[in-house]
Amino acid sequence: MNTIHRRHFIAAGSLTALAGITGSAAATTYRKGPGDDHRGPVCVASGNGVRAVAKAWDLMHEGRDTAEAVVAGVRIVEEDPNDMSVGFGGLPNERGVVQLDASVMHGPTHKAGAVACLENIKTPASVALEVLRRTDHVMLVGLGAKEFAIALGFPEENLLTEQARQAWLRWKASHGPDDDWLNPEQMDWQFDDQGHGTHTALSMADKDPIPFTTGTIHCSALNAKGEISACTTTSGLSYKIPGRVGDSPIIGAGMYVDNAIGSAGATGRGESVIQSCGSFLAVQYMDQGMTPNEACRAVLKRIADRTKQKRLLNAKGEPNFQVTMYAMRKDGAYGSATMRPGGTFAVCDDEGPRQLPSEPLFD
Repeated sequence: MNTIHRRHFIAAGSLTALAGITGSAAATTYRKGPGDDHRGPVCVASGNGVRAVAKAWDLMHEGRDTAEAVVAGVRIVEEDPNDMSVGFGGLPNERGVVQLDASVMHGPTHKAGAVACLENIKTPASVALEVLRRTDHVMLVGLGAKEFAIALGFPEENLLTEQARQAWLRWKASHGPDDDWLNPEQMDWQFDDQGHGTHTALSMADKDPIPFTTGTIHCSALNAKGEISACTTTSGLSYKIPGRVGDSPIIGAGMYVDNAIGSAGATGRGESVIQSCGSFLAVQYMDQGMTPNEACRAVLKRIADRTKQKRLLNAKGEPNFQVTMYAMRKDGAYGSATMRPGGTFAVCDDEGPRQLPSEPLFD
């Protein structure tokens, strides 16, 4: 049987063929990214993951498995009450309950573990790692995920910090003038961050914007043996409908690893990433010869091309939301792209941990 070696196929023009399959994504012109020429071990994360990549890098070089390294890295952010997009201190759902999602994938074994709608457990990525290690399942959700975590000794605790609770109360009080929760300008009392009130009318101009996030943390790691693992963890969309699951715990959406090719992850509007299988697609693009930066931009272009709902488009017909993609190739090349300006990503290699700008698809 005749076979065509993948590299020969790419050299023969697979990117042209890929463009025919995926619309114009592969035909787009790309600027060279900061990680295109990097080779060897590296850790890559979303912009809020500078501490995560530093931790993962150190553990990886102590001989720890790459899956353990990325989970330990993101745990720093999960346990940080000041990061309102992940773990403890994350913004709650519309009922005021913090529900967490996370996934982990281990390249050498091609195993994955995930949890979704997990309540009262501070470190969902660590629970997802135990799903990977200890079970024949990939995803546990809701009460089942919580009971699994408690059985393994994870402490149950209230994840709603006072800061997040006050944000949720402000959100509830700002729905509209005709419900039974008074809007700030309708109140005769002004409240401080501890809930103490003074009898003073409050105008909307007197308050900062209500915190809102689609934020997440993603982290991927490649060691000197060529072993890749990745993790994505989040508290999800702020004030979401209870039970909503975003892209973070879905293998192939918020995170994906193929140890023969590379890894990818996503942050931002999870629904759009799910509907395009964003991380799986980025890895496939790299398998067809794209650099990590090119793969990230191609995924974002695909998401943009398939965003049809008018409420999700701006006056130019472009997506009005943010998605940032991150990718790492088997040889150590890495990259990131973002739908709109402002996205960043974190990297750690022999030069140390640092934050870099993600290349925007739209200006």
